[in-house]
Amino acid sequence: MSIGLPLKRVDAEAKVTGSARYTDDNIMLGMRHAKYVRSHIAHGKVLTIDASEALALHGVEAVFTHEDVPTTCFRTAGHAWSLDETKRDVKDRRLLTDHVRHFGDGVAIVVARDPLVAEKAAALVKVTYEPLPVMTDAASALAEGACPIHPTGNLLRQSQIRAGEPEQAIAAADLQFKGHYQTPVVQHCHLETVTCYAYMDQPDHIIVVTSTQIPQIVRSRVAKSLGLPWSSVRVIKPYMGGGFGNKQDVLEEPMAAFLSYKLGGVPVKVTLSREECFFASRTRHGFAIDGTLGINRDGTLKGYQLDVLSNTGGYASHGHSIASAGANKISYLYPRSAFGYDAKTFYSNLPTAGAMRGYGAPQVVFALECMLDDACAELGLDPLAVRIANVAREGDVNQVNQKTIYSAGLPECLRRGGEQFEWERLRAECLAQDPASRVRRGIGVACFSYGSNTYPVGVEIAGARMLLNQDGTVNLQIGATEIGQGSDTVFAQMAAQTLGIPFEQIRVISTQDTDITAYDPGSFASRQSYVAAPAIHQAALQLRARILSLAAQLCHQDVGSLTLIDGYVVLAGAPDKVLISVAEVSVNAYYHLTIGGQITSEVSHKTTTNPPSFGCTFVDLSVDIDFCKVTINRILNLHDAGKILNPQLAEGQVHGGMGMGIGWSLFEEMIIDAKSGVVRNPNLLDYKFPTMLDLPELECDFVQTHEPQSVYGHKSLGEPPIISPGPAIRNAIRMATGVAINELPITPKTLFREFVAAGLIGEGAGEEQHHV
Repeated sequence: MSIGLPLKRVDAEAKVTGSARYTDDNIMLGMRHAKYVRSHIAHGKVLTIDASEALALHGVEAVFTHEDVPTTCFRTAGHAWSLDETKRDVKDRRLLTDHVRHFGDGVAIVVARDPLVAEKAAALVKVTYEPLPVMTDAASALAEGACPIHPTGNLLRQSQIRAGEPEQAIAAADLQFKGHYQTPVVQHCHLETVTCYAYMDQPDHIIVVTSTQIPQIVRSRVAKSLGLPWSSVRVIKPYMGGGFGNKQDVLEEPMAAFLSYKLGGVPVKVTLSREECFFASRTRHGFAIDGTLGINRDGTLKGYQLDVLSNTGGYASHGHSIASAGANKISYLYPRSAFGYDAKTFYSNLPTAGAMRGYGAPQVVFALECMLDDACAELGLDPLAVRIANVAREGDVNQVNQKTIYSAGLPECLRRGGEQFEWERLRAECLAQDPASRVRRGIGVACFSYGSNTYPVGVEIAGARMLLNQDGTVNLQIGATEIGQGSDTVFAQMAAQTLGIPFEQIRVISTQDTDITAYDPGSFASRQSYVAAPAIHQAALQLRARILSLAAQLCHQDVGSLTLIDGYVVLAGAPDKVLISVAEVSVNAYYHLTIGGQITSEVSHKTTTNPPSFGCTFVDLSVDIDFCKVTINRILNLHDAGKILNPQLAEGQVHGGMGMGIGWSLFEEMIIDAKSGVVRNPNLLDYKFPTMLDLPELECDFVQTHEPQSVYGHKSLGEPPIISPGPAIRNAIRMATGVAINELPITPKTLFREFVAAGLIGEGAGEEQHHV
């Protein structure tokens, strides 16, 4: 047995000893280095570019501008190709631009023999601009007569979802509650910055080595951007130092390929500095949400409506799919209530937003779970009891897509969390605390639902290849990309369990190569383990059958009477009777004079199910009103991710997501000047996110259900842990102080502003009534 055990990561030793080779560890002879010339304004037209001083610098080989690159626009979002043209992403990118759309947009690029020379030369390129109006929010970008950021205008897309009749349901409820909520623009801050290089091994063949979540999609986008056949591009993904969605976009790969192509196939490397990652890669979309909710006095949620404005920045990237996905992901949470969702995504002169862990769900869940908590407070209801009564249960039907929920452990998550947290006792104590106290305590809870892939919006295909080596070990080559989440390890566990051989005998080949590896669109949507599982399972069954077939010939047995256990072929009715080892079978497969042959299997499988996972966060915190400081005393995440494949890896995923959720809630924001669009804190000194010293003890627990649509009974877990800490923290702050703060992050400056407005700080402070 391998599934369900806390087995060590297959890449652990390579990563901790430094033997794992990342993109930047692969150095090629004669490699050139590229550096962008970036705009110092957020919106405008390029008038002139003078590169004479840069070209005169020793070591500089070329300077390219918008006049040198293809005029064709291309897509960058990491979505698998769709046969339905209406589902394809927007093509609005060129390799270099003469229309600057955000601070740091690329207007030229220098190629030199040394990275320092390239940087020095880029600083010597002189650019003049015609400034255009800078629009950083919806009010300016969507105003009548606003200067168009793209030829199609500033409204990218809009959509509407209805489940039931939300307007009537809300109006008929005992209480109608409204709220306005805002979430910030943040950056992924993965340890490995954006980096890639390209070279040519044949006149019509470009090889791109890159840190990416989506090698197959990079291949297609690079080909499209250069007007080449897909087969002319080969993408290799080595070990990777994190992505969190930023690298679910085609970033610098087309540029590296273009530069190599223009320079005769020499290797050219494009690496972004940490500062460039902030303003020239991708960010999380900032959302502004107006919500209305209808609830009865007994706590029955009747319906809710969310109106979303999503700011995608200067280019579409994933564009409106983020806002629309947020609706689809939460539609499972309260499936017995009516649900309305109207969303608009607009261009602005902010840095481009793209995919980030949670893909719209953290923003939408923040609004919904805060609004529900405030409605409970107004009615004097226990927010935990209200959630238990309203959340999804097995047998419920999602009113948006009419899909039945077959596994739903959320009620048990809430009940178990309430017991572990001693919710009733703590809530009573918080309600009874002295309203004049300057340090107050509060508890909060929030829930989430999330999908396990992108179907039916996107195609869900995965491939697996297995090969039996001469020594009885098995190579597993998988198209799904390991980006740090531990997927290679659970893939090995799946293969070992289905094959009937020890986990240690599975060798996962972590490098993806689009010319060799079985097809898989990449790592996103918490899809990896769910979508890859059927391909691995079927490939393992094929390989197992072929091993047993040869074993039957070697042992002169009926193949139907044999089985594989722990790497040995035994009689099915007598498992203690070992006939032959897999290692002996493999040696004979290769070297027996008359029978056998190399034993392999390969499967490509399309998944057409997408079960939701569920969970919740409980928070206990203290608020020092005078110092505007929040201290998390305790935080607990509980998850229904179906069967837990590897408890140790699952706990690591949850802890990582909780840490990011706390950062998003209390620390992180890109500070962007509203008038100029200039990013003021594009570095890890001025951009504040929590270190280990800033995080409390992170606790998690799992309510294990069995998802019948899943090969191994499991569901998604990668992204969900980030979703519910934000609203749970905010709800606890509201309980502690009586102040409903509807804007993230809840930093000391935000607390100060809100506490002054509420009278908690300033003249008369301490005399207010304590509301919960």
